[in-house]
Amino acid sequence: MLLDVLIAVTSFFGALLLRYDLRWSHIPATYLHGYLTLLPLQLLLMLGVFWMLRLYHSVWTFASFPELMRLMAAWAIISVVTPLCALVIDVHMPISYWLMGDVLAFGLTTAMRFSYRFARILRHAAQPKGAKRVLMVGAGESGRALIREIGVSPQLDLEVVCAIDDNPTKQGKYIEGIPIAGGRKNIAWACDHYNVDQIIFAIPSCTNAQRKELLEICSATGREVRAIPGIYQLVDGQVAVSKLRKVQLEDLLGRDPIVVDAEEVRSFIEGKVVLVTGGGGSIGSELCRQIARDNPKQLVIFDIYENNAYAIQQELKHSFPELNLVTLIGSVRNTQRIRSVFETYRPELVFHAAAHKHVPLMEDSPCEAIKNNVIGTLKCAQAALDFGCRRFVLISTDKAVNPTNVMGASKRLCEMVVQMMDRKADALGKQTDYVAVRFGNVLGSNGSVVPLFEKQIAEGGPVTVTHPDITRFFMTIPEAVSLVLQSACYAAGGEIFVLDMGEPVRIADMARKLIQLAGYEPDVDIPIVYTGLRPGEKLYEERLMDEEGLKRTPNKLISIAEPIEMDDEVFEMQLEELNQASIREDTHIRDMIAEVVPTYHPERGGKAA
Repeated sequence: MLLDVLIAVTSFFGALLLRYDLRWSHIPATYLHGYLTLLPLQLLLMLGVFWMLRLYHSVWTFASFPELMRLMAAWAIISVVTPLCALVIDVHMPISYWLMGDVLAFGLTTAMRFSYRFARILRHAAQPKGAKRVLMVGAGESGRALIREIGVSPQLDLEVVCAIDDNPTKQGKYIEGIPIAGGRKNIAWACDHYNVDQIIFAIPSCTNAQRKELLEICSATGREVRAIPGIYQLVDGQVAVSKLRKVQLEDLLGRDPIVVDAEEVRSFIEGKVVLVTGGGGSIGSELCRQIARDNPKQLVIFDIYENNAYAIQQELKHSFPELNLVTLIGSVRNTQRIRSVFETYRPELVFHAAAHKHVPLMEDSPCEAIKNNVIGTLKCAQAALDFGCRRFVLISTDKAVNPTNVMGASKRLCEMVVQMMDRKADALGKQTDYVAVRFGNVLGSNGSVVPLFEKQIAEGGPVTVTHPDITRFFMTIPEAVSLVLQSACYAAGGEIFVLDMGEPVRIADMARKLIQLAGYEPDVDIPIVYTGLRPGEKLYEERLMDEEGLKRTPNKLISIAEPIEMDDEVFEMQLEELNQASIREDTHIRDMIAEVVPTYHPERGGKAA
């Protein structure tokens, strides 16, 4: 405030001097008297207006456009009000006095507030250059905000050396003093020309397809790539270096965002008792998170692995303190334990995610796949019928389609159990609806290929891929679970819902992208080694068997496979035979599975089934 007072005194006296060619003796006494008479009024008015506009509440280190706008508004008010006051008290001053005084005072008060920031920028520029050299992809608001923050924050150890933007009107110009070196086709050239160490992707508003294309170009340069998370960063004003994250594989899938009817799902879940078996696993825990959001009457988590169950229990307690949460330990293979849970809590909705899922492990332990996946599902489904559950949802997999491995065949048997139980419920006049939801691999799930690749890259390689042509469908865990919940809303009983997983992804391409995103060159810095297909492994997965047709649902990403007719009485006897065979560890159990699941062809593993 003292500095502002000194500036005002100097500026308006300077205006008088300028008016009379800097000659003190030429200034009329009436104008000097008028200056001294008006000065206290001007100073009080200036301090009052500056205070009202919060110009004494700012941090000068971060002075920017909003500060400038408030200064302009303040001096606009002062330049109008002060001459009016002079007229009221009958003090007359030259028009040039008002004009030059206001311009000088505005310029000096502005320069004072921005001087500290400019000094910091100059100090940062003068420091030794050991920082990472950064290329900014995107010269819009987000890119500008990041460039500015990096410029005034030497502790970040970053230096933006150029920017890239596809807008031709920006190319060749400068943003915050940084050259815009061209469009996307110039990214590789700019990395070499400016000796770039790191690329920051700062276009949160682009589509997923555009994001995929640009990030593939960036990752191909071999530089470390970071990105701001998404469009909401612009809305919330949270564009900052602290928000940057590593580019993840899902950024490169190029799939449009999954959209579900959130209100429909909420009304389906709200006020109901919900049981999630396998609730500590990758899919089960995400089911619990999304269900907890929709205000169930009670959420019951059931899992055999206490560490996972404890982890999701603590997370939900923290995130949803009002949630009525019960966490139970037990196995779906234990008939009495399962029936006790159903009898005690009377769940209205059951999401059955408990299962053995690792293909190679189940090839070595086929009886365990039958005990846990098939018989465990049967026991849960029977308990749901006996204790009045309204809807039973099985989490299935695309590996159940024309399976070439025991795990896939066991999940196909689970689908058959669900459809048999739905017909049984109808015959008994019960209200329980049974459905299955079939989808492919989920990114980042426990034991999936992506965490394995990331671990191998962190260890310096090699990255192991079974076959150069192997492909899989991929979806993120939250995407898959949101579609599972939407499918459960559509269920009428007996359906197998099939999720649209987008285009299949070559695993070898995925490995290369992950290596590039880590800043390495595939087969140079990190080798890729092909180990051969594992027992029961297909080159590619399918969504449907030949006998199944598809019906659309209101959500175009969810379809319904037409049920395949079967003899339920015969199937129940076959299930009991499989149960007994698994208990006695029958070495011929694969042949028995093949008799029950005609589409199971273990000898076709590794071929296009």
